[in-house]
Amino acid sequence: MSEGTMQRRAQRDQPHQRAKRLHRVLVCAAAVPVMLVATACSSGSGSGDGDNGSGASASASASPSPTVRAAAFDRLPEPCDVLKKDTLEDLVPKADESGKEGKSDDVSMRASCSWSSLDNNGVKGSQFRWLNVSLLRFESDVMRGAGDELAAKYYEKQVQEAGAVEGAKDARSEPLSGIGDEATTVRYGLKKKEGAFKQQTVVARVENVVVTVDYNGAGLAGEKTPDANALVKAAQKAAKEAVAAVASANGGDASGSPSKSPKSTESPKSPSASASKAAEAPDAAEARSSKSPARNS
Repeated sequence: MSEGTMQRRAQRDQPHQRAKRLHRVLVCAAAVPVMLVATACSSGSGSGDGDNGSGASASASASPSPTVRAAAFDRLPEPCDVLKKDTLEDLVPKADESGKEGKSDDVSMRASCSWSSLDNNGVKGSQFRWLNVSLLRFESDVMRGAGDELAAKYYEKQVQEAGAVEGAKDARSEPLSGIGDEATTVRYGLKKKEGAFKQQTVVARVENVVVTVDYNGAGLAGEKTPDANALVKAAQKAAKEAVAAVASANGGDASGSPSKSPKSTESPKSPSASASKAAEAPDAAEARSSKSPARNS
């Protein structure tokens, strides 16, 4: 093909190519509004979906308020009335039956009562007895846990510390059945200048209340040392009566069971000053150390 022929063909093709380019431009221009409309619809739809998703997320994040199992017992009995008259006459025969109530900032959370007895037999010496009943109640708290669980932890602590006394001889503990939800007896001997003392501590838990009974005896001024087994049985009897008194004060039965099973509450109790005082209450071992002659040098 000659150079002239190629030039003429290129000249003929130019109008045709310009027409094709113009057609493509018109087609694209017509498509632009459609794309804009589609993009706008898509953008509006996405915005709505985003709002719905945000609302659902906010709704899902609004979790229910925390709850805690309600405590079974909400009061304590009068501490000096937890034991029967016959029991007091047996354990502390020469004591004032009214007892001596311990100091407490809140008697609904913490209470105690003690009795002391000295049976003087003249030149034959005398028999000494000391009895103390302590009651500690725990409330349910959303931050700290259910009342019965808090009481169980304190119960374990009391059992461990009951026999941890300087100079204690032959200390041993044994679990008990038939007294509250759990109970343990801790016993040991203690030699003092006044005589040989026999110490018995019964720690029992019933629901959210811990009962601690301390009972010790000694023969003074030549009187014989009391029988430790007899003292243990007496202390266990007192603990059983104290546990029953807790249940009775809350409408329960003599076995120490509450009137009805506690239910979870939808409006949990907030941490209270009373609960804090109960958690920080001094151990019964401290009370024994400050009041019982068996603990003094």
